Order: sequence, then C-alpha cells, then structure tokens
Amino acid sequence: MPDVKVSTYTGGETSLKPEIVDKFKGTIRGTVLTAESPEYNEVRKIWNAMIDKRPALIVRCAGAADVMRTVRFASEHKLLVAVRGGGHNIAGNAVCDGGIMIDLSPMKSVRIDAKGMTARVEPGVTLGDMDRDTQAFGLATPVGINSTTGIAGLTLGGGFGWLSRKFGLTIDNLISADVVTAAGDLVKVSASDNPDLFWGIRGGGGNFGVVTSFEFRLHKVGPEVLAGLIIHPLDAAKDVLRFYRDFIKTTPPEFVCWFVLRLAPPLPFLPVEWHGKEILALAVCYSGDVKEGERVTKPLRDFGKPVADIIGLMPFVAWQTILDPLLVPGMRNYWKSHDFREVSDGLIDTLIAHARKIPDPQTEIAFAHLGEGVTKVAKDATAYTHRDAAFVLNVHGRWDNPANDTKCIAWARELFQAATPFATGGVYVNFLTQEEQGRVRLAYGSNYDRLVKLKMKYDPNNLFRINQNIQPHG
Repeated sequence: MPDVKVSTYTGGETSLKPEIVDKFKGTIRGTVLTAESPEYNEVRKIWNAMIDKRPALIVRCAGAADVMRTVRFASEHKLLVAVRGGGHNIAGNAVCDGGIMIDLSPMKSVRIDAKGMTARVEPGVTLGDMDRDTQAFGLATPVGINSTTGIAGLTLGGGFGWLSRKFGLTIDNLISADVVTAAGDLVKVSASDNPDLFWGIRGGGGNFGVVTSFEFRLHKVGPEVLAGLIIHPLDAAKDVLRFYRDFIKTTPPEFVCWFVLRLAPPLPFLPVEWHGKEILALAVCYSGDVKEGERVTKPLRDFGKPVADIIGLMPFVAWQTILDPLLVPGMRNYWKSHDFREVSDGLIDTLIAHARKIPDPQTEIAFAHLGEGVTKVAKDATAYTHRDAAFVLNVHGRWDNPANDTKCIAWARELFQAATPFATGGVYVNFLTQEEQGRVRLAYGSNYDRLVKLKMKYDPNNLFRINQNIQPHG
C-alpha cells in the first residue's frame, strides 16, 4: 500500500505512511474508507449534487470514541477535516477534497424518555427518524420541514419548522449535548456544564466541535394535526398575500403558514390543467385543538378562489414529509436567503415578478413564517441572534441538468438583490451557500465578536473550518 496523500488545514499536503493509517484504523470501532473502498463513492455523496468532492479518508464513526480518536488523529497531522451528519447542508460542508471526513451518519440512536418528555439523539439521525420515534409517544420538538435533513446540522444552525411559532427554535429546546472539542476531549455542555460552549453550539454551527449526542425537550403534539395546502393561481397572489400578512397577525402561535411560489408540480389533488402552471401555495399547520384550528384557519380558506384546498386532519409524521417529493437528494441546488420583519407591498411585487421568471420547474420561492416563540428568547441568549425576523426567504434554485447552472444561479442572485431593500440584513446561517463566507458576520450580528472569542478558546487552530467559518482571530 502506498503512502496516503492527505490535504492539511494549512493549505498543503502530507503523506501518511501505510503503517500510520493501519494503526489508526485499528483504533476505530467503525470503518475507515479510502478511494479504493467499494462504498466510498456512495458515502461521499451528499444531498446537493453540485458538490462533488473526494476526501482522502472517510471515518464512519460508530460512537463518540471514534470521533475523539479521529479528531486527535486529524489534529496531530494537521489534516483538513469535514464533518458529516445528514449531509444536507446546501454549502456542502459535509465533505472536503483531499482531507478526512468524519462521517456521523451511522450514529442513529434515538432514546425517548416519555415521562420526562425528553429525547436523547445521536448526530446521524434524520428529522424523519426523530419524528417517527417521538410521535410514537405523541411528542415532538421543533425541527425542519424535510424529513431527510440531519438533526445535527439543523440544530447547530438554529433550526425552525412548523412548530417554531409555538415552541421556538430547535436550539431553544436543546437541554444538553456531548461535544468532542478540537483537543479530542468529550465534554458535556448545558446551562450548568461548560455554559459558554453550550451558548456557542446553539446557532454557531460546527465551529466549536463535533456533537455526538443531543438532549431535547419534547412537547405534546399530535399524533394528528390540522394541516394541508391551499393553492391559488399566481395571478391572485398579490391580493392573497396582502390578506395573508394581515390575517396572520391575528393568529395564535399554534398556527403557522408558509407560502411558496412555483410552477405547479403534478400533484394528484390538482386538476391536470394546472400542472406546470404558475401558482401560490399556502402551507398551513395548526398544532392545537382541531375545532379551534378549523375556526382560526377558516378566513384564510374562504379568501379568494383557490384552485385546491386540501387542509384536513393528518398524522404529524405525514405532514413532516409533505415536501419530501420536492426535495429529494441528488439534484443541483443553489440558494439565496434573507430575513424579513414584514411582508411589504414592495416585497410582494418583487416575489411575484420573479415567480413569473422561474427558470426550472423544480425551482421555487419559499417563505417561512416565524415569530412568537422565536422572539421570546433574548437575541444574546444563544448564538442565533436574529430573533426579530418574522419571516425567512429561501430562494430555492433547484434543477437536474448542469446545462441550466448559469441561468438558475443568475435568477436566484437577481431575486436576492431585488429583495435586499426590504430585508433586515440578517440571514439564517444554514441557508448560506459555499460562496457566502462574507455573510457569516451578518448571520451572527452583535453576537459575532463573542463567537470569535469562543473560537479562540476551543479551536484556536481552526481545525473545524469547513463550515460557515468563524475564524479565531476575527
């Protein structure tokens, strides 16, 4: 076996003797892959097909001890490190070229304490895994809206979804975590254990270590919720969205309504003549009492002349997968994102104008509805600071043909620029692409300097740099 050439975090390359690699492999309970391993190409693939990188080594960790040994090995040899949970990050931070990938996806344990209403979750768990286990007990915590997303990356960036108006962000429900630091030490973090690091991982991404276990607070939700879609023609979008922005101000935190502008996919409940046509879709979820939910949602359902209304009682687990067919892995993805405090007339006009120029049938403009539970937490209580953002825009460029890269990316950037005058200037860190390192400071706002100090304490050499990076010297 020849020497293994591995990229270093200093920008160079080092050669690892076969005996060094073999000795390292002997310490790992999981498996260590090289480019010659049969499963290598499958394991290195991630959700966004625009990312095609080839690590020199992939360590498929079986537990926290594997993570500790891998971090120490990487630190000793100054190796470039990427950390993979669900592999769903838009920027492709789960994988690196030439370095070592710490693959957490085999670590998929979920342990529910139904009486204590908590869940202990490993970092390879997806949202679908977690939802299925928590809902077996009629419990849930706020997570995202695509079941194939990894819980680790979602949580470390903040995390929001259909339950966030009621129960806050995912990080607001994090009780404790186990973290492997850049020194290779396993430490517990919570409000009383290493509280500075606990503060930092709640929104600070993977900058401070590798989380090997999360403990979440759970809430009584479901097992059924009132949820579904209301579909309007895009021609009606201006009137509908003006009504929407006033209507949602009157709704309780159990109610949430996101909206999407796109070309209608061939959904079975849509009349065939609407397939491929320009639409506005309102995605509604009410997680409280069903009769009250029907009363609350009625004005929105009665407004205008929708093409379809499929709001009804459904299992929460099913609702959590409702968008999965539109977000399958292996497509090319390019996103741009903004935070907003309000839905102004100018913003509505901008969104509609660009919805009429959508460059691919799989591309969409998604608008998330937050507020309430998110705003109740002080902006400096966690690393996630943009608590005043009532809405988050995801310009979701998505296509399958590489020949469409230029036009799809250009459209997303054009919409981003056009929406900028209406935005807060903040951004959700999990929606930043690989080219947006310059917006990391905006993602953390007034918390950024504190995060730099934390980085200098826990990772002064910036071992964990393949992320939306907080550099140790600002």
